[in-house]
Amino acid sequence: MLIPSIDLRGGRVVQLVQGRREALAFDDVFEWVERFSGFPRVQIIDLDGALGTGANDDLVRAICTRLPCRVGGGIHDAARARMWLDAGAAEIIVGSSLFTTDGINDAFAAGLAAAVGADRIIGALDSAGGRVVVRGWRESTTLTAEAAARSLEPYCGGFLYTHVDTEGLMGGIDMDAVRRVRAATGRPMSAAGGITTDAEIDALDALGVDAVVGMAIYTGRLEIRRPADE
Repeated sequence: MLIPSIDLRGGRVVQLVQGRREALAFDDVFEWVERFSGFPRVQIIDLDGALGTGANDDLVRAICTRLPCRVGGGIHDAARARMWLDAGAAEIIVGSSLFTTDGINDAFAAGLAAAVGADRIIGALDSAGGRVVVRGWRESTTLTAEAAARSLEPYCGGFLYTHVDTEGLMGGIDMDAVRRVRAATGRPMSAAGGITTDAEIDALDALGVDAVVGMAIYTGRLEIRRPADE
């Protein structure tokens, strides 16, 4: 399944290369909301929230009323997680708060799962150079994504694996890396990071992995084909 991604920064839809350089920006957020109608799931990431530079709460709330969403970015406590679920998000995506510098933050993960239900939590496994990275992909942990997935299974209903090394470059995702994470967990899984073609989406689907795509859609390299249109 294809999951379009809407990344928000400063009230606009943006696309960053490897989380750093802004490559594209669109002022009309709801043009994309309309174009993504009909998809069973759309991913919303508040980049300002993820980086601790602000928030796009009003925009995210408005999108949640119009699309079936999973929401991430700056979710550091159960209250904020519940806020997005109450706003209409089907799941919340949590990354940095699940980790310490040398492992899993079991206390936080267990508390969040108890508060909102593990089935509503998607653990974000962002990997650069073979290690999970956090805090807007600026700090590295000692964990591989595979090890993190195994440890977080009790607390997460699914996982989002992002291959940061290829993210935003439209050169394809590292399928071997995806396979390793897929083999490490039985939970539902999605992947992001350079996915550009229908062939890649099909290959991921054959592994039981959903494809989260941003840059290829926004540049027109990948045609938007809603499931309802097929």
